[in-house]
Amino acid sequence: MEKQEARQALCQAKRIVVKVGSSTITYANGKRNFSQIDRIARELSDLQNQGKEMILVTSGAVAVGVDRLGLPKKPDNIPGKQAAAAVGQGVLMHTYEKFFADYGQTVAQVLLTKTEALDRHRYTNSRNTFMELLKQRVIPIVNENDVVALDELKIGDNDNMSALVAGIVDADLVIILSDVDGLYTANPQTHPEAELVSEVQEITPAIEASAGGVGSCLGTGGMATKIQAAKAANSSGIHLVIASGTEKNAIPRILQGEQIGTLFVSRENRLQFRKRWLAFGASIQGSITVDAGCAKALTAGSSILPAGVVAVTGSFEPGATISVRDLEGRELARGLVHYSAVEMEQLRGCKSVDIERLIGHKNYDEVIHRDDLVLF
Repeated sequence: MEKQEARQALCQAKRIVVKVGSSTITYANGKRNFSQIDRIARELSDLQNQGKEMILVTSGAVAVGVDRLGLPKKPDNIPGKQAAAAVGQGVLMHTYEKFFADYGQTVAQVLLTKTEALDRHRYTNSRNTFMELLKQRVIPIVNENDVVALDELKIGDNDNMSALVAGIVDADLVIILSDVDGLYTANPQTHPEAELVSEVQEITPAIEASAGGVGSCLGTGGMATKIQAAKAANSSGIHLVIASGTEKNAIPRILQGEQIGTLFVSRENRLQFRKRWLAFGASIQGSITVDAGCAKALTAGSSILPAGVVAVTGSFEPGATISVRDLEGRELARGLVHYSAVEMEQLRGCKSVDIERLIGHKNYDEVIHRDDLVLF
């Protein structure tokens, strides 16, 4: 897809997920930036009035809670963060409600944890809720439920949350507004000659390696999490744009095809609902490493046979979702495995005809069938 063509395709986007970071809606001291919140509410409301379906994923609950509680900094322990989030979520939602109401819009708070993503039925229920809200012309405002989420239940950051939500609702576009202008050829803080990358057609290992760490002290996401979100969204056929949260009228200008920030161009196909859950919702129980020949065959639509597997990591049972990686450790795909980790250790490198002799049974010739694979 040509650069101008890709940008113009954004003009047709109807269902759009907009993610705003803590640094976009709060000042460095944690206090709310009312002018920014008002601008976001105005832009989303105007687009909603045009017939588009807008979903807002927001950070900032912990930062706002820290300010309201008068704490000198964000707590280091989980109970402290959860307490700040419990206070901040109410304050933040009240603020959004007030500003959106000024523009005639009804909003709804949606709090998610990884639990809603791990269980397919809860994933489906989450989708049904979102779809009904959109049908009722309500703007969902989404945040992670930090009040109850422990580390094992946390999605981790709202960049990846935005990609997860986009997959749940089958969005056309994700816009991440942050304290960075987009992806640069190098870190602009240390390399003044670094240039903004306008468009990324493919997220290569070099691009992933170039991503830095966490951004501001108030947030949890850096460029690395934004690249992960872009990879997840693109794999589901969803475009993603990273742009500055301080750029005037950024959202409508992006939707008019203007070259703002960095556009990560999606693959042409849209994943089926089951595969979206497999890619973004299912819990990853382990991984297998495949040789170069198998990695190449994957891109041509082949299943994974035991002969192509060179290593097994983790503890998993048949039917689990596992990651498929190449010899360099790059994730190529995710899929439902037919054999356990213990069985895979015995089967790796063997031919399919030898499966029954090695483990005493053979239910499938493939380790993972192509219908149960999602390529990245």
